[in-house]
Amino acid sequence: MNTMTTFERMTHIYNHQMPDQVPITDWLWESTYWRWLKEGLPTKLEEAVNYLGMDRFVQLNYDVIDSSPRFEEYVIEETEDYRIERDRFGITKKNFKPVSATFQHLDHEVKDKDSWLKAKERMTPSRDRINWAYLEQNYPRWRKEGYWIIVAPWFGYDVVNARMCNTETILYAMMDDPDWVADMCNTGCDLSIALLEMMLAEGYDFDEWMWYDDMAYRGGMIFSKKKWREILMPYQKRVIDWTHDHGKKVHLHCCGNINALLPELVELGIDMLNPLEIKAGMDPFAIKRQYGDQLVLRGGFDIQKWHCAEEVEEDIRRKLPVMMEGGGYVFSSDHSVSDLVSLQDYLRIVQLVREVGKYS
Repeated sequence: MNTMTTFERMTHIYNHQMPDQVPITDWLWESTYWRWLKEGLPTKLEEAVNYLGMDRFVQLNYDVIDSSPRFEEYVIEETEDYRIERDRFGITKKNFKPVSATFQHLDHEVKDKDSWLKAKERMTPSRDRINWAYLEQNYPRWRKEGYWIIVAPWFGYDVVNARMCNTETILYAMMDDPDWVADMCNTGCDLSIALLEMMLAEGYDFDEWMWYDDMAYRGGMIFSKKKWREILMPYQKRVIDWTHDHGKKVHLHCCGNINALLPELVELGIDMLNPLEIKAGMDPFAIKRQYGDQLVLRGGFDIQKWHCAEEVEEDIRRKLPVMMEGGGYVFSSDHSVSDLVSLQDYLRIVQLVREVGKYS
């Protein structure tokens, strides 16, 4: 079999057909990236992707498709060790440098329904929310070279909970004022759809819509299924239906143990699920057995083992043949690559996946 482009490979994967090899991708911590630069990683992104042996994915996040309230961004304090800043979602946060963990949440502009209504006024669709220059410069090359293009605007429960307000406020509001939480989720969803429609109208196509919606922790769902059906399910269904109506695939990122909600999510029509967090109790084998003909799976390899060559090799040789059977699998960690993993560790993992993950 000839070597496929990432676009060809992913098309096979989503059709549950067998490509030439398992696609490989992942997210790196900022601190991991800086470590790897010191260990020899090329500084240019294209060269780095080739050097690492990753597939050619491009993911268009909020820096290209801005679905935020567009609060003024500014740095409050910066030292050699940390930075305190307010971002465009209105969160005041502290990050250590380089970033190697979730930020420390210090304050937020959206504190209640009244402050939300002021933020909502700022969330109207406009062309200047899209980085047209970036698309114009790169899109032709992405298509020519067979990239898989993912759009990932920020919206929904996860963003409302973690990037616009805070968890305690939102969980109480889900009980006391569910219409407010639904309005925040739906407003972000409406804005995201409007921006994607602008992109499509200008000829900038994409292959997959991935959205972040962490609805679980290691003990199970953060809230009840009743609240999911009442508040989250309607906008999630709109995303799925809109994406399918436009001939694209839809991909959910949900951390934690989301097993209890999988039947409903599959019924709604999601096409891919990641990251299958091992440390949260997710069982990739069980999910593959039950949903492998309906879902594409990405992840499920315990990042906590990746700095230990013997453990990660045993994990890959044992699990990858099962996960890749019949297509429908993309290799990555069960969340993201920490700075415990050296550049040589990762290169060795990719080489092994290329070896074990061949279909012919």
